[in-house]
Amino acid sequence: MPIAQNPLSVEVSLPREDVALLTVQGYLDVDTATEFQHHLANQLHHGRRHFLLDLSAVPFMDSSGMNIILRVYQEVREIPGSVHIINPTPAVQRILDLTGVSITVPVSKTADDALALVDRGTVPQPEGDPAPGPDA
Repeated sequence: MPIAQNPLSVEVSLPREDVALLTVQGYLDVDTATEFQHHLANQLHHGRRHFLLDLSAVPFMDSSGMNIILRVYQEVREIPGSVHIINPTPAVQRILDLTGVSITVPVSKTADDALALVDRGTVPQPEGDPAPGPDA
């Protein structure tokens, strides 16, 4: 069995019971996206509603990695929950900006900043999707 050229490391911590912080290290691409998806699915299975994705050690992400992020974003919106990207590298930030993912999925500098957004319930709403009112 061949060994991946660019192995992915995903460390999961739980700042709170319903929040998973996934610290990702390595290339997030077609060779590693399935492993990343398994980590996210496992946390969803265990009742996590909010996902903080620290991409500060991801030098490269292709459409496979982006698709995983968008898929989990769609899944947790229905719970309701949220996905937050933390401190992406410049190359990853560029991809997020060029594809418009950074408009849909909030990007924060730190995990504390992302947790503050979770606490406030401040999650950007895609156009055409009305923001929930105070009684929601």
